[in-house]
Amino acid sequence: MTDHPADPPLSGITVVSVEQAVAAPFATRQLADLGARVIKVERPGGGDFARRYDTTVHGESSYFVWLNRSKESLFLDLKSERGRRVLDQLLGGADVFVQNLAPGAAARAGLGAEALAERFPSLIPCSITGYGSTGPWADRKAYDLLMQCQTGLVSLTGNEHGSARAGISVADIAAGMYAYSGILTALFTRATTGVARAVEVSLFEALAEWMGQPAYYTRHGGTQPPRLGTQHATIAPYGTYTAADGKEVLFSIQNEREWAALCEQFLRRPDLVDDPRFATGSARVAHRTELNAIVAERFRESGSGEVRKLLDEAGIANSEVNDVEEFLAHPVLRARDRWRNIPIPGGTRVPALLPPVDLAGTAPRMDAVPAAGEHTDRILAELGYTAADIDALRTDQVI
Repeated sequence: MTDHPADPPLSGITVVSVEQAVAAPFATRQLADLGARVIKVERPGGGDFARRYDTTVHGESSYFVWLNRSKESLFLDLKSERGRRVLDQLLGGADVFVQNLAPGAAARAGLGAEALAERFPSLIPCSITGYGSTGPWADRKAYDLLMQCQTGLVSLTGNEHGSARAGISVADIAAGMYAYSGILTALFTRATTGVARAVEVSLFEALAEWMGQPAYYTRHGGTQPPRLGTQHATIAPYGTYTAADGKEVLFSIQNEREWAALCEQFLRRPDLVDDPRFATGSARVAHRTELNAIVAERFRESGSGEVRKLLDEAGIANSEVNDVEEFLAHPVLRARDRWRNIPIPGGTRVPALLPPVDLAGTAPRMDAVPAAGEHTDRILAELGYTAADIDALRTDQVI
């Protein structure tokens, strides 16, 4: 492990994860960032199917490189009796067990929360499911875009011409974040009470939480927020407008002080400050079309640089509209030294962003992305298996 100014906060914590895709790997990678030892159990041969989502990172999957640094990879066939025996040995010395297997698979393998609590009372089991382990949809498969559709998120994205998915795996990321915080809470609870609590997170309920504002708006307003592309559905003006040079600039008005500054310093229309059509946030939303026409006309008079300068001087938040390449070169990331190079399978080193939470006096763990099954022999040797034992397991395709 890389030397750090102080021991990471989860040093000494061991996590065993039977994980795949995005949600569970995202949760356990964040635990690894904090210094936990994460043993990733993968199917012999191919391993986590996310390894094959694409080959863009020097032959490795962009998803896998993002989600799996600082972990150890163990090949293990959990459908075999000997494979399950090895897993039990691992769990006997582990603090946390994470799984996001297909519906019912964990219970069939004896890896449900209740079964684990009987065998390993101090173990914290975490299950990441699609729709929860109970209820009428417990047995349904669940993927990110399905969740975006089921929660109504897709009905909010896009524009008047049609809906669109969010461009990243928001349901998986939400579930991974809640699993991570739930595990940290369970570790704290165990440390203070001695009781190991099970953690369960579903993709559906994680993204349902993120739908809170449109849910309240729809239930009490009688209609859901409209699809408006880069315009905000319930705040105006808030969105992108095209400057004289053809470039888009986004800006946001959050309060009446900013509205007055926009009218006086940018629009050069102080008469609009108290115009009944625009004097309150609700009025501006109700008269969005008229307001957008006024703003768009002013944008056509100046280039994007001048527009941003004037908005800055008025104290109004604004932004150019970056693509991913521009984000990668962002001056804030560079000035704050947020990139670190990590090894990936094959020995190439690639830039990875530091975790967003800075903990004073410590540095995050930023170790290699493992090759499939890379640590199998070493982990089994730690459990007491001899070289001959390991060869026999490999011959029988248990590892």
